[in-house]
Amino acid sequence: MIISKLIAKGQLENRESSDREIDDLLKIVTRDFNDSFATEISSDWQFGIAYNAALKLATILIRKSGYRIRGQGHHYLSFLLIPEILGQEKKIYAEYLEVCRQKRNKVEYDCVDGATDSDVQELQEFVRDFHLEVLDWLNNF
Repeated sequence: MIISKLIAKGQLENRESSDREIDDLLKIVTRDFNDSFATEISSDWQFGIAYNAALKLATILIRKSGYRIRGQGHHYLSFLLIPEILGQEKKIYAEYLEVCRQKRNKVEYDCVDGATDSDVQELQEFVRDFHLEVLDWLNNF
């Protein structure tokens, strides 16, 4: 199991969350999702903001499950843990978000115009659906 391996390596620790922490993360998701529609900024930034909303949704899953990621690779590990928490049928989420992580890194650190309008729209649609799924998961936790 990936979780036990990450704990053994010191990359993941057991740490309880609070309702306030989860509520604050949900507020960030809402803010970032809404801000990702701002048309006065570049597609690169819209993509990055929508990406941050997706990252926070993955973080909610991890924190509510009683874990916290430690050290480097936070984004990668956050997405890797999605199918561990939601079930292996959600591995496609982790795969899609890994592609988004790589694109986000490219537009954040290496180039301009790396994210298209269709990339932004696709990620926004994913975040909308993922948000609903996380909310449903929280209600059944």
